[in-house]
Amino acid sequence: MSLTQRLVESLTAHIQEGVIRPGERLPTENSMVETYGVSRTVVREAISRLQAAGLIETHQGRGSFVLARPSSTTFAPDRSAGLTLPDALDLLAFRTAFEVEAAGIAAARRSEPRLRALREALDDFAGCAGNPGAAVAADFRFHLRIALATENRYFADLLKSLGAAMIVVPRDRLLPGREEHFATIVAEHENIHAAIERQDAEGARAAARVHLGNSQARLLSAHATTTDGSPGEATDKSTDAISRATDKAGDGGEAGDGREGGDGGGGREGARGSSGRARGGSPKRPRSSGTGEQRGAAV
Repeated sequence: MSLTQRLVESLTAHIQEGVIRPGERLPTENSMVETYGVSRTVVREAISRLQAAGLIETHQGRGSFVLARPSSTTFAPDRSAGLTLPDALDLLAFRTAFEVEAAGIAAARRSEPRLRALREALDDFAGCAGNPGAAVAADFRFHLRIALATENRYFADLLKSLGAAMIVVPRDRLLPGREEHFATIVAEHENIHAAIERQDAEGARAAARVHLGNSQARLLSAHATTTDGSPGEATDKSTDAISRATDKAGDGGEAGDGREGGDGGGGREGARGSSGRARGGSPKRPRSSGTGEQRGAAV
């Protein structure tokens, strides 16, 4: 692959993932020469290709700016209040409905550049043990890049509208000292990536379903083990740190991506359906107490 094409792919990914948002200016020519280690000729050719693709427009003396892409997306979840436990479970069920299919489509359609970007996000996530804020951001980035690999912009639009707040994790599952639980979650992500890499659509769907099913089970398990009186109080305690981590991660786009937490049947066996928790559909929901926010929690 030529240097020009690599630069085009990198800048395109930044635009699609929200790192550089509509209306914002691209880095200067000098900055890109230094950052990417390429010549001015390569930078200028890459800019020309982005212009031809309708992603940017250039103004003489001002620079190149990202164009807003037409979108019919109007889905905007209300985040003014925290999530209750039933809300968090509903969010996971909603994610399962479209992310399982997105994983299958991504496996069938993924390109090599998309696969490399997905691997990069997974490696970032795997390196975030003990760092909840970074884990949430990298987790969201991984799921967003699966959506982008479908080459159907509506999947990515939907994930970006949810933002990093869609990643619901019990606080204690990402903190230092719980590396074994984090490793399980990383293994579940590895299973999804492996199926997409080998272009196994059904395997990718199965791995995504197991992962999200285990996420629900982890959330219920954390709620049960922390409840020692008021369910609301216990849930607040178990998710407060991740609330702050998600706030730091941001509301959407590449810069504000989210991560995952929990303990559960992971590993490659999980993707084959051997996880007891994931089998047989969604875990049983608790009754809502009307309290107990899942503030910013995510899986």
